[in-house]
Amino acid sequence: MITSIQNPKIQRVRSLLQRRSSREEEQAFVIEGARLIHEAFQSGVPLDLVLISSQPSPRAAQLAEELAAAGILLEKVSAELFARISDTENPQGILAIVRQQSPPLRQGWDFLVVADGLRDPGNLGTLLRTSAAAAADGVILTPACADVYSPKVVRSAMGAHFRLSILHKTWEEIITLCRQRPGQPARVLVSEVDNGTPCWQVDLRRPLALVIGSEAEGVSSAAKQAADQCLIIPMPGQVESLNAAVAAGILLFEVVRQRYP
Repeated sequence: MITSIQNPKIQRVRSLLQRRSSREEEQAFVIEGARLIHEAFQSGVPLDLVLISSQPSPRAAQLAEELAAAGILLEKVSAELFARISDTENPQGILAIVRQQSPPLRQGWDFLVVADGLRDPGNLGTLLRTSAAAAADGVILTPACADVYSPKVVRSAMGAHFRLSILHKTWEEIITLCRQRPGQPARVLVSEVDNGTPCWQVDLRRPLALVIGSEAEGVSSAAKQAADQCLIIPMPGQVESLNAAVAAGILLFEVVRQRYP
C-alpha cells in the first residue's frame, strides 16, 4: 500500500492535476470517480495507472473488482493519502491516468462546434458535454481556450472526452477544414449577441461549424471574418447576454430540433 506523498506515482498524479505543462508533456490527464473511469474503460481507453483508496466508496470498490477481473493492475493508497491528492471535495476513492486521445473526426462529418477563446473551464466542460449530447461530430478548440484536460473541464464534461473528436486548430486551419469538406463545404456560423439572424430562421440541416465565443469578449475578429452567417438568440427580457454554455445549449439543440423533428 502506498502511504507516502513522496512516492513517484503519487507525485506524477499531483503534477498532472496541478500543471498544464505536465499534461502537455506527458500527453496524459487524470480522471477521478467511478463514473468517469467506467466511461473510459467502456470506451476502450487504456488506463495507464489506477489508484484505489484503502476505503473506497461502494461504487468504486465494485468498479475496482471489474477492472481487476479485466486484468488491470490497481495500486492501493491509504485513505488519508488519497484524500490529500484528490481534486474533488468528496472523493469516491478511485482515480486513473489516461492518455490524451479522442475518437478521430469521421470523414463525412457535418456538425462541428468551435470553442473560440473559451477560457472558463466550467463553460468549456459543459460545452463538451452538451456537444456530445447533441451528437456533434467534434469540438474544435482555438489556441486561446482553457486547457481541455484540466480537472475542472474533465469533471464538467462528464465523459465527453471519450465520445467526441477534440481538435486543436488555428482559424486558418478551421477555415480550410470547412471549405475543403468532401462533397459540400461546411458553413461557418457565428453566435453573436446582436446583428445576426434569429437562430430558428436559419437552415441548420446542412454541414456547419457553429462558433461559440466567451461571455465576456464574444467571438474573435478572426471568427467574424470567417463567418458565413451570424446567429442571434432572441432575448425579449432585459439582459445583455447569456452565459456561454447556456447560449451554446440553445443553439446546439436548435440544430437537433431541425435535424431530428
